[in-house]
Amino acid sequence: MKTASSPSAVSVAGKSKPKTGIRPTLPERIFNVFNYVFFTLMGITTLLPFVNLIAKSLSSEAAVISGIVNLWPIGFQLGTYKFVLQDAAFMNSMKISIFLTAVGTALSLFMTTITAYPLSKPRLRGRKWFLLMFIFTMLFSGGLIPTYLLMHKLHLVNTLPVLFLPAMVNVYNMLIIKSYFEGLPDSLEESAKLDGAGNLRILFFIALPLSLPVLATIALFFAVYFWNDYFNAMIYISNPSLKPMQLFLKELLLSSGDFMRNETLNVDAALNTSPQSIQAASIMIATVPILLVYPFLQKYFVKGVLVGSVKG
Repeated sequence: MKTASSPSAVSVAGKSKPKTGIRPTLPERIFNVFNYVFFTLMGITTLLPFVNLIAKSLSSEAAVISGIVNLWPIGFQLGTYKFVLQDAAFMNSMKISIFLTAVGTALSLFMTTITAYPLSKPRLRGRKWFLLMFIFTMLFSGGLIPTYLLMHKLHLVNTLPVLFLPAMVNVYNMLIIKSYFEGLPDSLEESAKLDGAGNLRILFFIALPLSLPVLATIALFFAVYFWNDYFNAMIYISNPSLKPMQLFLKELLLSSGDFMRNETLNVDAALNTSPQSIQAASIMIATVPILLVYPFLQKYFVKGVLVGSVKG
């Protein structure tokens, strides 16, 4: 008879992980090896362009021009970053992108949420027709020229609101939030109504605090969209002082001479910096702000995506 001090009993008391005795079959092991190799290669393929950009931005002018820089800096220097950060146009475009991302994300998340909440309630009259109208606009847009004419008629061309007002309600994101709201227990709303709470109070004090995962995920979607969007700026913005970062980078990649025409820059630094290094440093600086957002939303991201995707 085994006592509490026997090896097997200690193992149970210590809550050691039980051995199931089930070993993966040969096809399962081959499949796992394939997955490891495939995703490792995918990760390396994704990281290599960033590593190459970092190496170019930190390498000397001669090394970059000669084309010998691959994954490691040659002739290490930080002058290119100093050169880019001294450019007034670059910093102005950075400020505009930060403003558009912050304001656009906040307003779009608010409008999308207050649109999704009533559509998640079956008691809403005409709910199906409203949903059909939203889905129709998701499948069939008005077209580029009619949309431009509308923005021109509204005197929004060459203004910053034209870059976030048309994207205030994203139907795809609205459907994800609506699905999440539909999964909340009805008993919570019924209890709140018995305590005298109205619809707005239920939304802002009960539904939204319980929906942080999906809201954080959608906020990240909006932030990435507004930060990376250059097409709308290219269509609607011609004033150089209103160009966001991504449009600035697009024009920089096509013609790096824009930096050289800036009279406020250090001439010696400009002459000792290659256009490729300037492009690489500019892209890296432009990438950092949106990368800083991910760690704060990562804990909500996976849960929000999964919950919103498995409910119809």
